[in-house]
This record gives sequence, structure tokens and C-alpha cells, in this order.
Amino acid sequence: MADIDIPPHLIELERTAWAEQQAGALTYETAAAVQAAYTEHAAATDGVSRLELEMATKRAVRHVPDDSAG
Repeated sequence: MADIDIPPHLIELERTAWAEQQAGALTYETAAAVQAAYTEHAAATDGVSRLELEMATKRAVRHVPDDSAG
């Protein structure tokens, strides 16, 4: 999969949603906001599906590489 340009506001929204989910406190408002942002950004970006964008963003937020490995 090609690199996808993920805007900082989308990373921040996903971080918030992920933190809420990990705490067992994900709200409808947070989930709706992040999904709306995915849809809006994908629609404005030629050739990137909402699903590809969402998957890339979740990978970036949830699977931060460990710099100490190596």
C-alpha cells in the first residue's frame, strides 16, 4: 500500500478515540467525529478510500514503532 498523507487533526482525533476506547469510555460523539473526519478527508483526496485512510491512521496511532528495537 502506498503512503497515505494523514493530516495532524485526524491523528489527534484517532488518538482521542483510541484512548477513550482503551479506558472503556468511547463516546458516540468521539466516534462520530472521527468517522466524519475520515469520510470528509477521503472525499477530498483523490484515489484514497475512507477505509484505506482509516486503516493507515489506526496503524499510525496504535502501532507506534519501538525505537529501542534493533
